[in-house]
Amino acid sequence: MKRSIQAIYLLSSIIGIITFSPQTLASFQGNLNIEVGGLKNQKGQVCFSLFASNKGFPDNGQSAVQARCVKLTARPERISIPNLKAGNYAVAIIHDINNDGILNKNVLGIPTEGFGFSNNPPIRTGPPKFGDSAVLVAGSSTNIQIQLQYFLGR
Repeated sequence: MKRSIQAIYLLSSIIGIITFSPQTLASFQGNLNIEVGGLKNQKGQVCFSLFASNKGFPDNGQSAVQARCVKLTARPERISIPNLKAGNYAVAIIHDINNDGILNKNVLGIPTEGFGFSNNPPIRTGPPKFGDSAVLVAGSSTNIQIQLQYFLGR
């Protein structure tokens, strides 16, 4: 009886080690599904940049893990980013009304197009930090909602 309890304990320990090993987590692939809310109109496209660290976040698409634009088709707009390794990611989105691929700003630097970030952090004097926008992708499907903001009404 004592041996069978020890065998069960040993077996459960081995299963736990295998289940949570770094190799298992490194091979994990999940999807990040984004629902974009608050679009003022259906003009243009929605462009997103996905970051895995604070390097370049939120406006340097060169440092993004992925970046692309999607033509607006429906409300609410949905974007799916497949095959992500488990980890923290932050998303920056713009409503690119004039299809130029950048967030247009006025002479004071205030955005003239809609924008948003994962976790919908409050925007006061500048863009949020990576940590304020980071979301954990850990399951087969992680769903988030990003609410766009428009400072100058477009």
